[in-house]
Amino acid sequence: MSGDDAAVTRIEVPVDTRAPGGTTNAYLLDGVLVDPAARTDALDAAVAERGSGDRDDPGVEAVAVTHAHPDHVGAVAGYADMTGATVVAREGHVDRFVDAAGVEPDRTVAPGETVADTAVRVVDTPGHAPDHVAFGVGEPGEQSGRSALCCGDLAVAEGSVAVAAPEGDLAAYLASLERVRDAGYDRLLPGHGPAIGDPAAACDRLIDHRLDRERDVIAAIDDGAADLDAVVDGAYEKDVSGVRDLARATVAAHVAKLVAEGRIDAAWRARLSKHGLD
Repeated sequence: MSGDDAAVTRIEVPVDTRAPGGTTNAYLLDGVLVDPAARTDALDAAVAERGSGDRDDPGVEAVAVTHAHPDHVGAVAGYADMTGATVVAREGHVDRFVDAAGVEPDRTVAPGETVADTAVRVVDTPGHAPDHVAFGVGEPGEQSGRSALCCGDLAVAEGSVAVAAPEGDLAAYLASLERVRDAGYDRLLPGHGPAIGDPAAACDRLIDHRLDRERDVIAAIDDGAADLDAVVDGAYEKDVSGVRDLARATVAAHVAKLVAEGRIDAAWRARLSKHGLD
């Protein structure tokens, strides 16, 4: 367990997915429990420390997720039951939330709104997933050292974030990174790995990584690659044999963006459909 200040507590929760490092960060962000991936003793203790072991004194007012992927939602129902907190889902994506979390939300929120009766703001950050949001505290842009954005799978301190077709939208992801970079948060609190102390540099690094990969995809197509697997072979220098399905889905997200922008032949749309990645 680690806490950056009195209002933010991070708990690493082991998950049985491809999550980086095998863990997902759950956060207690003011009165909101964000991304409880699984019930653990450490997270139970952190929740109880906030006064939420007792339904009559709910130190946790709401349970929310950045997006409805399995490694972020596994214990939403359990902690809602433990605390009596309000379960919150993103407006317009309730069915997706229910399918993943196994519980109906008590209320929905939209970007720009606050969560339940807290000061935690909902920030629109689609791209990694269509329902992806982040949760902000403090006033970004004031350089007070107190603003933070719990950003889920928008950013990581090292490496990169998967943006994989069919649900990953690369154009939306890049736009989300640009908005967060320009907002001026003091810290990013990612879904995996340590806190990010220089959000602008991290966002720029991730944008550059995606644009570099885009250039590799275009070069592979220009060199004659005629299907997704051939593009994967041309666009990646490293061995991706152990994660080829993810590499293919990532390339497909790049191809979908390039088709939408009119930068490659529209015939590629049918090639995406062949793999169920359109």
